[in-house]
Amino acid sequence: MTIIKHRDQRVGVLIDVQNMYHSAKNLYQARVNFREILKTATAGRKLIRAVAYVVTTESGDEKAFLEALEKAGIEIKSKELQIFPGGMKKADWDVGIAVDAIQLSKKLDSIVLVTGDGDFLPLVDYLKAQGQHVEVIAFAKSASGKLKELADDFIDLGKNPAKYLMQHSKR
Repeated sequence: MTIIKHRDQRVGVLIDVQNMYHSAKNLYQARVNFREILKTATAGRKLIRAVAYVVTTESGDEKAFLEALEKAGIEIKSKELQIFPGGMKKADWDVGIAVDAIQLSKKLDSIVLVTGDGDFLPLVDYLKAQGQHVEVIAFAKSASGKLKELADDFIDLGKNPAKYLMQHSKR
């Protein structure tokens, strides 16, 4: 179902960077153009807040990427990659994204989740029960089918990869 989008709507965009990064890398061997995704997400409406949830590493290799996000007008929330004894790694922002979505929902007309992660189904259910419009932007090939169905609107980035992806630069 497509919802009506008009310029007076207040929009919040919450970006699950890890999910988008891995989807683009695995499906297309490319990087995500978050600036274009933000344009699509706002669709000419009033952007109240855009937040990218990122995981940083000790090496700091992501510095240029974070600067590019900020230049695009996207706020960054970061946490360090956790490495446990035995080598297991954890990099998860699901709870943080959910809490922010719930807190922001009272100030917004639409929440745009940029993720294909099915873990957000309870969040989408809750927000919709509160009368919130919830839009999801992701690559359909790697997105949860139930998440695509449950959202008020789903935009498949895979329909226009040239617009939403950038090829990895050769080093």
